[in-house]
Formats: sequence, structure tokens, C-alpha cells
Amino acid sequence: MFKTVRKHKNFFKDLLYTILITIGSIAVIVYFLPRGGEFNYQFDLNKPWKYGQLIATFNFPIYKGETVVKKEQDSLRNHFQPYFTFQKGEVDKVMKNILESAQLIEAPLKYKIYLRQKLLSIYAAGIVSNEDMNWLQMRRTQSVYVTDDKLANERQTASLLTVKKAYQLLLEGTSHIDRNVLQQYNLSTYITPNITFDKWRTKQAFKDMFDNYSWATGFVQSGQKIVDRGEIVGWQTYSILQSLKKESAKRDDTISQREYILFGQILFVTLLMICFMLYLRLFRRNFYRHKNSMALMLSCIIFYSILTALMVEHNLFNVYIIPYAMIPIVLRTFLDSRTAFLSLLITVLICSITLHYPYEFVLLQLTAGLISMYSLSELTERSQLIRVAFFVSLTYAVTYFAIELTNITDVSKFNFSMYKYFLINGIFLMFAYPILYLLEKAFGFTSNVTLVELSNTNNHLLRRMSELAPGTFQHSIQVANLAAEAANAIRANSQLVRTGALYHDIGKLENPEFFTENQTENTNPHKELSYEQSSQIVISHVTGGLKLADKYRLPTAIKDFIRTHHGCGKTKYFYISWKNEHPDQEPDEKMFTYPGPNPFTKETAILMMADSVEAASHSLPKHTDESINELVDRIIDTQVADKAFEKCPITFRDINLIKSVFKEKLRSIYHIRVSYPELKK
Repeated sequence: MFKTVRKHKNFFKDLLYTILITIGSIAVIVYFLPRGGEFNYQFDLNKPWKYGQLIATFNFPIYKGETVVKKEQDSLRNHFQPYFTFQKGEVDKVMKNILESAQLIEAPLKYKIYLRQKLLSIYAAGIVSNEDMNWLQMRRTQSVYVTDDKLANERQTASLLTVKKAYQLLLEGTSHIDRNVLQQYNLSTYITPNITFDKWRTKQAFKDMFDNYSWATGFVQSGQKIVDRGEIVGWQTYSILQSLKKESAKRDDTISQREYILFGQILFVTLLMICFMLYLRLFRRNFYRHKNSMALMLSCIIFYSILTALMVEHNLFNVYIIPYAMIPIVLRTFLDSRTAFLSLLITVLICSITLHYPYEFVLLQLTAGLISMYSLSELTERSQLIRVAFFVSLTYAVTYFAIELTNITDVSKFNFSMYKYFLINGIFLMFAYPILYLLEKAFGFTSNVTLVELSNTNNHLLRRMSELAPGTFQHSIQVANLAAEAANAIRANSQLVRTGALYHDIGKLENPEFFTENQTENTNPHKELSYEQSSQIVISHVTGGLKLADKYRLPTAIKDFIRTHHGCGKTKYFYISWKNEHPDQEPDEKMFTYPGPNPFTKETAILMMADSVEAASHSLPKHTDESINELVDRIIDTQVADKAFEKCPITFRDINLIKSVFKEKLRSIYHIRVSYPELKK
């Protein structure tokens, strides 16, 4: 009952973790996705259009260029006519002052008549203040509007008088008027501005002028072709593209539009992520339950989705320089091919919604991804990545060329600039080697490159074993050869099992003389010990091996071989010997039992079989076909009967293939050699 409760509790715990990490991934991806409507094209004046045919999807005006707008608006400002108001009361006021002035009462009649007539003509021309005249001259205003009884009449600025100019005109007089006499009548009191600047009306007119300004030179209708691939972007097309970019930004600013786009993106990404999780749940449960595997796959999807979204949103470079083929390379190295391809498919589909030509993008990335997986079946050397990069770039180029041939009949319209992006993509793909190392350390995986490095017998730990425990070292090499051949036969990871076999007995370095393969004929330290003590020393090579593995920072995958190569079995020599000497007693089982666990992968199961068979083969008195066959069958059948492989995904067919490989290899190792004849004298 308690086991059932714990099982259900772990199930809901794993389910909650999966739901949370999936929702978090969706939220991060959608947050960075551009909200549609953006004009994500790069184009230059008098350069070929490098995308496919562009059709208008809505009506929009063709806006004038910034230079044209500035020039026209400057012209409008220069020709703008400000408004002034004619003050009628000023003339009446001046005429009244002339009649009532004490100085002019005694003046001769001809002076009074002259001043009256002259002032009437001056005020009719219009007098403005010096400040207003300076403002008009500074703006080089040629004419103004003067409002009189709600009617605006145009007047030339040159015809308007300042106070100073009006005074000078008044003094000019005629032949019968004495200038000196006129100056005695304090004429400045009769000259005041009668045309004043109308600030409010001028401001309103200025605003109306720019409100009525036409920002467009034409109109584009929905469905109209704008430009086709390979066409030169001339001034007209350039203006239309700039107008489309501006109008797209305006449409994107509406709140309802953004909400619809956001909802669509959430729905789209959620559906893809659910499909991905269902695949893992149904077909790859080991990855589904392994948090590091899940984290690695989601990290790849999130990283490439965000990188693509940022490049598209900010119009940076070209998305085809991004090495999407690195996703299947990384995931195939650490996981498997099908999961790697599905991860690539999900990533490419998410990235495609940010682009204007998703079909072309998806087709190119999937073909390149498949080629990268095929050309890199197993990464063991850095030079392999150069070959992969070459094939991927070539695949991009050929596929894109095929797409262009189906859409364009004129070779001159081909977009040859795309091929340089494919070359850059291949160069970036070669950086997979150091990235694999970083991911390996970050997520706790073990790549084939690391396994090849660890299997080098010149490294410190293996060299030390060859010096201190030469028998164990030779035994490990023989086990590695047997296990690798068996792994190849059942399509397991041969490199992993080979490397694990080399390190499975490193714990014997602590007490090498206590193990048979390192003993001479006259030395056996077990003679001085009880069966329990001897058993514990032999068992300690598992725990001691794990300590050495921690000290030398061996990967977890290698530690699994150390802890499982004896499983939960017993030290049968000492166990049976004890029982034979104590037939009426029951031994302490723990003293003779390895700590385990039993093998849980095909590779660890192969190593357990190979280790037992290789060690037992040395005890055969004669190495005949019958004796070897009987030995292999007996040992492996005993392990099967002891349920050593109960938790291991290995089949009876696999076990039979492994037996056949072991028999054949042992026969070749222990075959009868031809004795060479001696030379007779």
C-alpha cells in the first residue's frame, strides 16, 4: 500500500514538474516573439530585392520621403503669410488730436491741412511697430494678410511703414511747407502703429496649413504587386517599401491587433510543445523522466527561438547564418536521432512564424538537419565536424537553388547573396565541438569524444593500473574487447561499454595483490584471512572504485559500470567455501553480497556478462569448443536465473547474440597455435 501511495505521489510530482517547465518554456518563447505586423525586410536603394514576390495585403498611401517633406515644408514656411489687424480707431484718434492740439490751434491753416492729408495717406499705407517689422524681415516674409472688417487683404511687406519711416515721410513736405516749422509741432505724438500682429489668427492659419499638407504622393491597393525577387529597388519602389514599413508599424500599434497576435502565438507554441511532450511521454519515457535530458532539449528549443526572434525583430543580419543543424548534432550526441530530429522540427516551426517565407525556411532547415544527422553518425574526432559543415552548407545551397528554379525563370533574378549566408552557417556549425563540451559539463552528459579521450590507456589512471595491477589491466582490456563486440552485435553503444570496461575494476588498485590475476603462484594473502574478511576486501573494490572515480572526476556513465558490474551478486568462491565448512549454519548474507545495483542498461548488462565470462575462461583446464560453449552458457544463464537483468531493457534475442559473440571471440583468443619446427643440424 505504501509503495502504491509513493508511486502515485512521484507520478504527480513528475507531472507537476513537466507542466511547470513546459509552461515556463512557452512563456519565455512567446515573450520574445515579435508581435507580427513588423516589416522584417532588408532593402537598399538601387539594389536587387533579395526576397520573393511581395504583394500588398492592405491599402496604404505612398508617403513622401523625409527629404521631400522637409523641402516642401520649408517652402511652405518661407511663403507663409502672417495675419495683421487694421486698427481704424487709431486714425480717428490722431485726427481728433490734430484738431484739439494746443500747438496746432495757432498754426497756419496750410500746415493743418498738410498734416491732416499727409497723416491720412500714411495711415492708409499702414504703420507697424519696429519689432513686427524686424520679425517680418528676419523671416524674409514678402507679403502679409491685413484684416479689415473680417476681410483679409494681401499687402506687400515693403509697402508697410515703420514709425520711423512714417515720421520721415511726414517731414518731407512740399515746397510751400517749411520743415523746421513742422518739427516744432511735436509730430511723433501723431504717429502710432495702426497695423498690429494677430498672433492667434496667424497660429491657427499656420496649423491649418500643415494639417492640410499632403504626406502622400500616391496610393497602393490590396493585392497589388510591389516588387519581385531580383528586381532593382528604384526610387518609386523604395518609397512604396518605406511607406509599407511605416503603415505596418501604425497597424501594429493598435491594442486589439497585438492581443490577437499574442493569443495566436500562445496557442501555436502551446500546441507544438504539447505534441513534443506527448512524443516523449509515449516513446521516450527515459528522457521524459530524466530532468537533465528534458532541460537540454528545452534549452535548445528556447535558445534558437529567442535568437531568431531577436534577429528578425531588430533586422540583424540574416536568420540563415544561424546553425540550426547544431540542434540534431547536439541532441543525437547525448540522446538519440529521433528525438534530435523532432526537437529540430519543433524549433524550426516555432521560428517560422516570425518569418515572411516560412515554407522556404522550414524546407531548408529540415533538409540540412537530416544531412547533418546522417553525416555525423558518431562524433569521435574534430575533423568530422568539418565534413558535416561542408555537407550542410552544400545542402543549403542545392535546396535553395532548387526552390529558386521552381519560382524564377530568369537567372538574373537569382539571389546569389544567400549563398554567402550558407557559408557562414557552415563556419558557425564547426563551433559545435567546444559547445558540446560546455553542454556536457552543464547537463551532466557524456559524449563519445569524452569516452574516446578516457579510453586512452596513456592517461594517468589507466597507466597507474597497468603498473600496479598489470593482471587487472590486461583483464580490463580483454573485457573491453569482448563487450565492444557484443555491443556492436545488438546495436548498443560500443564506445561507452568499451570505456566502462577499462575502468570497471579500478578499485583493485587499493589492494591489487588480493585479486587472482595479480598474484603469483606462491602468493595468496587470503590464506591468512577468514572468508568474511576476504569477501569484504574483494567487495571493497566496487566502493573503492567509486571513490577513485570521484577523485578523478569520471563521468556518471562510467561510475554506473563500476557499481553494476557485479550487481547484487555474491562473492561465490568465499560464500560457497564458507557454507561447505559450516553446513549446519547460515552465513551473514551481507558479508558476501555486493552493494549493487543490478545492471539497468544494455551496456552495463553486457559488461557484467563479459567480466564474468572473461574471468572464468582462465580457469578452464582445456580451451575446446565444447568447454568454451558450456562456460559461456552456464555463466550467463546463471545470471539470468538470478534475475540480474530484470530491470534491464535487454531481450533474450540480445542475450543469445551476446553469447555467440563471446564464444567466437574466446575461441579466437584460445585457439591452438602451430608449433614451429626446429632447424636440424
